[in-house]
Amino acid sequence: MIRDVPVDTKDAAPFVLPPLPFDENALAPIISARTVQFHYGKHHRAYVDKLNLLVQDRKIREVSLVDLIRRTHGNPGQADVFNNAAQVWNHNFYWQSLAPAGRGSENQNPGGALTQMIEKSFGGLPALKTEMVENAVAQFGSGWVWLLWDGRALRVTKTSNAHVPFIDGNTPLLTVDVWEHAYYLDYQNQREAHVTAVLDELLNWTFAAENLERAKALGGRLAAPIQ
Repeated sequence: MIRDVPVDTKDAAPFVLPPLPFDENALAPIISARTVQFHYGKHHRAYVDKLNLLVQDRKIREVSLVDLIRRTHGNPGQADVFNNAAQVWNHNFYWQSLAPAGRGSENQNPGGALTQMIEKSFGGLPALKTEMVENAVAQFGSGWVWLLWDGRALRVTKTSNAHVPFIDGNTPLLTVDVWEHAYYLDYQNQREAHVTAVLDELLNWTFAAENLERAKALGGRLAAPIQ
């Protein structure tokens, strides 16, 4: 499980690019190794590298990634810090939201309390997937589609650019990246086809269930996001 890396030294890079939880080719053919190489190795890495430059330049110390996002959100003078920090967090969370196709039913299908919550909130898994696809298609420009827990029920939402749901008091359970770099090499402009395939084949339901149980264990209060 990826953890926040505190800014605790002057010379070392305060934030790191976490290793992928699977091999680069493990998501193929839904997401090709080439897309992963560009998405993770270039885009995700660039956010980490830029964030390190920003926090070092502004002498930001002793802060976790989540706290840095919360402190800089809505501050025009720190918009560049927020955007890069939030994109690091979003991508860390995104890779954990995926599981290689055929990895096992424990990841590929929701179970237990999560299944019950999906039935209660959406009427079943097909309806949940339909809502996520609709949000993905409706997102104008770059952004993310999320399955989240609002403290009472599951909801689907979309966010623009780097925005993260925990800023709004919601606990993310899963996300799908709908920035073009997440799918364009494999699907060109067919965002709907990409998202549909990811939802059908690659979602890590074990990770979603862990996030839900962690939130519910706090008596219904929203948990700090798992990373």
